Amino acid sequence: MEKWYLMTTVVLIGLTVRWTVSLNSYSGAGKPPMFGDYEAQRHWQEITFNLPIKQWYFNSSDNNLLYWGLDYPPLTAYHSLLCAHVAKFINPDWIALHTSHGYESPAHKLFMRTTVFIADLLIYIPAVVVYCYCLKDMSTKKKIANILCILLYPGLILIDYGHFQNIYNSVRVVN
Repeated sequence: MEKWYLMTTVVLIGLTVRWTVSLNSYSGAGKPPMFGDYEAQRHWQEITFNLPIKQWYFNSSDNNLLYWGLDYPPLTAYHSLLCAHVAKFINPDWIALHTSHGYESPAHKLFMRTTVFIADLLIYIPAVVVYCYCLKDMSTKKKIANILCILLYPGLILIDYGHFQNIYNSVRVVN
C-alpha cells in the first residue's frame, strides 16, 4: 500500500511542476511574422485539419512550407489533427485556414498547454511508470526515485511547458 501512496505523490509532483512551468510565457509570444514554436504547433493543427493528408507535407498556396511547414512524421501529424478537432469544437478561429496565422489568446494558450498536459498524463507518465516498475533487481523505493527523476527531467519540462519548442516531446519520446 505504501508504494501506491508514494507513486501517487511522485506523479502529482511531476504534474504540478509541469503545470506551474506552463503558467509562464513562451518564446515568440507576440513576435510576428513567425510567432515562435507555439505558432508552429497551432499552424500544424490548422494544416492537418483543413488540408487533405496528401497535401500536409507539400508546398502549395494553402501550405507554405516556409511558414512552419509540417516536418514531423505522420504519427505526430495525426496527433495535431486530433488536437485540431478539439480546437474546432471550442473555437474554430484557432485553426481557420490562413486567417488564424499568429493567433494568440489566453484561452488558446490554455488549450495548447492543456493538450500537452493531457498527452503526458495519458501516454508519457504511464510509460515511465511501467518502464520503471519493470526494472529488475531494484527495490520499490529505487524504482519510485527513478520515476521521480524522469518525471522531473528539466529538458522535457522546460521545452514542452516553458518554451513551446516542439510541444508534445514527451509523447514523441515514447513513440
